[in-house]
Amino acid sequence: MAAEDTSVSGVSGRYATALFELARDQNVVDEVKADLDKFEALLNESADLKRLVRSPVFAADAQSRALSAVLDKVGLAGISANFLKVLTANRRLFAVADVIRAYRALVAKFKGETTADVTVAEALSDKNLDALKVALKSVTGKDVALNVKVDPAIIGGLVVKLGSRMVDGSLRTKLNSIKHAMKEAG
Repeated sequence: MAAEDTSVSGVSGRYATALFELARDQNVVDEVKADLDKFEALLNESADLKRLVRSPVFAADAQSRALSAVLDKVGLAGISANFLKVLTANRRLFAVADVIRAYRALVAKFKGETTADVTVAEALSDKNLDALKVALKSVTGKDVALNVKVDPAIIGGLVVKLGSRMVDGSLRTKLNSIKHAMKEAG
């Protein structure tokens, strides 16, 4: 049962669990996940939307009207839109990013998947993403969903976080190791 998952707790876990159970009962788990992913992308792109979500200065009705306008403009409707409106009405919209993360964890558990956070210096091609998924599946024995983040600061290579394990194959880390080795030798 989703509520027994220890990785989703607190306010965001309770909201995510409620949304997940509703979506599961109506067989729209993937559609809701896609809608939440779309909303998260909007949130990451718009400083104004981020301010609307995080700031306690906005009154609940003003926040609700603004959110409704955004949802209408991007075409988000149904369970996902209603859920976001409930978060707003309950003054919990500030927790939406944590709720989305918790919802993804519940979906992954439901599907028997695991999620890996991957940081790369530049965007990977579909061929490379598929190869990475296959490699991680051979290690875990489960299908692996990837959360890919592009961070040019790692210079090259990639960093993979899978559960409690982390593999840092970034060029930045390798260069720092060489730098430290040279300091110790000198």
